[in-house]
Amino acid sequence: MRNFTINSECLITNEDHLREKFGDTTKSIWAKAAKHISEPMQNFIELSSFCCISSYDKSGKTDISPRGDAPGFIKVANTHYLLIPDRPGNRRFDTIRNILQTSQVSLLFMIPGIAITLRVNGKAQVSYDPGLSAQFEVDGTYPKMVIIVEVEEAYGHCAKAIMRGKVWKDDYKKTAKEAPTLTQLMSNHLTLEQKQVDDIDATVKQDLIDSMY
Repeated sequence: MRNFTINSECLITNEDHLREKFGDTTKSIWAKAAKHISEPMQNFIELSSFCCISSYDKSGKTDISPRGDAPGFIKVANTHYLLIPDRPGNRRFDTIRNILQTSQVSLLFMIPGIAITLRVNGKAQVSYDPGLSAQFEVDGTYPKMVIIVEVEEAYGHCAKAIMRGKVWKDDYKKTAKEAPTLTQLMSNHLTLEQKQVDDIDATVKQDLIDSMY
C-alpha cells in the first residue's frame, strides 16, 4: 500500500473558511432550486431510465443506491410527490432502513445521451399499499414496496461532470474483461476457496435471470 498522509493545514474546516478561500456564488445559482416539480422537471423524470438515491442513518452513515428501469419508472404523483418502486434486491434494504431512521433522501436523475441531470432532495416514506404497487406492474410482477418522496428542493445540474467523464461517449468505454467482476468486488477481501468464488459467480448470474423484477 502506498504511503498517504493528510496535510491538516490545507483542510477546509467550516463554510466561512470555504468562502474565504474560494468565494461565494451568485444569487441566481441559489434561486435555481424549486420547492416542487415543475413541468420541465416532470418531463425530465418521465424520460429518465436511471436514478441514484442517497440516504443516511441516524449515526450519519451514508449510502447511495442505483435504480434503473424503463423511462418514467419513477412516477410524478403530483408537483410535490414522487413514487419510486423498490424492485427485488439483496434484501440488505440499505435505503429502506435509512429512510425509516432519518427520512432524508437525495435523488440524481439521468437520461442516456443527455449531459444535464436533475437533482431532488426531500423526505421519504415507505409503503406496501397494493394500490401504489399496481402502478408499477412489469410482466405481471409488482414491487412489494414503494418509496414516497416529498419534494423539498429540486433543480437542474449542469453538464460539466458528464462531459468530463464522457459518460455517453465511447472514449472511456471498457470491456467486461477489463473491469473487475461483481464476484471479485463482493469477495476479493474475503478468504475463499475457488469453488466458493465460482458458486458466488453462478448465484449472481442466476439472480439476473430469476429476480430482475
